Amino acid sequence: MSRPLIAILRGITPPEALPVAETLIEAGITRLEVPLNSPAAMDSIAAMLGAFGDRAMIGAGTVLRVPEVEALVAIGARLVVSPNCNPAVIAATVAAGMESWPGVMTPTEAFAALDAGATGLKLFPGELIGPAGLRAMRAVLPKETALFAVGGVSAQNMGEWWQAGASGFGIGSALYKPGDDSAVVAAKAQALVQAFDRAAGKGVMA
Repeated sequence: MSRPLIAILRGITPPEALPVAETLIEAGITRLEVPLNSPAAMDSIAAMLGAFGDRAMIGAGTVLRVPEVEALVAIGARLVVSPNCNPAVIAATVAAGMESWPGVMTPTEAFAALDAGATGLKLFPGELIGPAGLRAMRAVLPKETALFAVGGVSAQNMGEWWQAGASGFGIGSALYKPGDDSAVVAAKAQALVQAFDRAAGKGVMA
C-alpha cells in the first residue's frame, strides 16, 4: 500500500540512489523518478530497478524526447514524467506499457495530454499556478483525471492543495536535495507522509 506521491530525486548520484530509494519505499513512497538531467541518471535508475523494481514504480523525470523513452524501455523502467506536454513522448510511453505523467499548465495542454493517452497530469510549475489555478483546472477536466500538483508543494501547504482538488503530488526539494543522506530523507519523508495522511483524512491509500 502506498500514497499517491512521486519522489523527484533531482541531482541524485548512483552511490546515493539505493539507500535513498530504500528509505523512501519504507516510508510508503513507492513512485520514484530520477530526472534525466541528474548525474548518470540512467545508471541510478537501472540500479534502483534492479534492487527495488518489484516494490516500487521506478522511472525517469525530465523526459523530453522519444529516444529517451526508448532507452528507459530497454532498462525496464515503468514511469515517465515530463515537464512539458509532448504528444509523441506520451504516445511512445503508453505504447511501451509505462505510466506517462506529462507537465501541463493550461487546459489546452491538459486536454492535449489526455488525448495523447497520458496516465495522469503533472500540474507544473505548481508554485506559479497555485491551488486556485488547480481548482479551476479540476472544474473542467474529466472527474477521473489524476491531477498531481508538482512544484511548491510541502508538508505545510499540502492540505490546501488537496482541498483544491489535487489527487496526488510530486515532491522534489521538500523530500530530497543533492547531498541529503538517507537519515535526512527519512525525516522529510515521514513529515510528508504524515501531512498527506492528514490532508486526505485517511491513513493509507491503495
